Amino acid sequence: MINPVYSPVSDRYTNGIRYRRCGRSGIQIPEIALGLWHNFGDVNPLTNSFEMAHYAFDHGIVHFDLANNYGPSYGSAEETFGQIMKKSFAPYRDELFISSKAGYDMWPGPYGEWGSRKYLISSLNQSLKRMNLEYVDLFYSHRFDPNTPLEETMQALVDIVRMGKALYVGISNYPAKAAAFAYKYLRDRDVPCLLHQCRYNILNREPETEGLLDQAQENGVGFIAFSPLAQGLLTGRYLDGIPADSRMAQERFLKSSALTPQLHASLLKLNEIAARRGQTLAEMALAWCLKDSKVTSVIIGASKVSQIEDDFKALENISFSPEELAEIDALVV
Repeated sequence: MINPVYSPVSDRYTNGIRYRRCGRSGIQIPEIALGLWHNFGDVNPLTNSFEMAHYAFDHGIVHFDLANNYGPSYGSAEETFGQIMKKSFAPYRDELFISSKAGYDMWPGPYGEWGSRKYLISSLNQSLKRMNLEYVDLFYSHRFDPNTPLEETMQALVDIVRMGKALYVGISNYPAKAAAFAYKYLRDRDVPCLLHQCRYNILNREPETEGLLDQAQENGVGFIAFSPLAQGLLTGRYLDGIPADSRMAQERFLKSSALTPQLHASLLKLNEIAARRGQTLAEMALAWCLKDSKVTSVIIGASKVSQIEDDFKALENISFSPEELAEIDALVV
């Protein structure tokens, strides 16, 4: 049996998705982006990856978020996306907003991680080949490197744009002081930072407490949240304990020790609040991130189409009463 040629649905921009502007830029991205961190590697079924990408695009999710070492194995998520580009998305390239990153471990030796010019440019060159792309829409410095002059890292981003290998640049996981330097350096060279990507969810408020949300807004920079479901803690999977097939049971990026009795009790109460709102815990968690106009978008991960479908329902209600917010804050602060 030959699979039919992919053709996206005609109402993909009017069937429920909304877009928000990235700071003071011309770019708008969907409130939900699809991240390819865990479930698009070479250990995952290729047909499932195609189905998820197709479903996302058919529902206006044009932003696909990758990094050089996403998989597993390293690079394989970009290779999978490269196959999707070649077989499905090539005619729609200009409708897509594709991001990648470099900063964490990718290959052995002193030039295989962190923030040197050599690593960032070499890594992006590899990423473009894997993804069958001439350029990415957005390239991030994936983490702040305390041992490389920040001028070197930022100048590499400037030059990457000037070489035509990325249209925009961003930073990820940067502390406030380094972010302030990055914003100014890039702005002074007419390559303004488009987005700051950080971990942000009901259980992790650091972008608020460290002032990163306010800082991004003040500098005309968008803010995009990864791990809005706290790597699954806020999906409802752990309300009745630890399922045998869960990420936590496998001790993969989420340790069983994280599910303390206090946290479990908080999750149960959060689930009750969500039920009163007519939402699942996951839907409420996504809506909670998007309640703030300072948040441009959230990045979801998924292992099957039905999870994207469920997450999409969060957009139906992103408003919270002061009483609901106070009740949520009391459980986690």
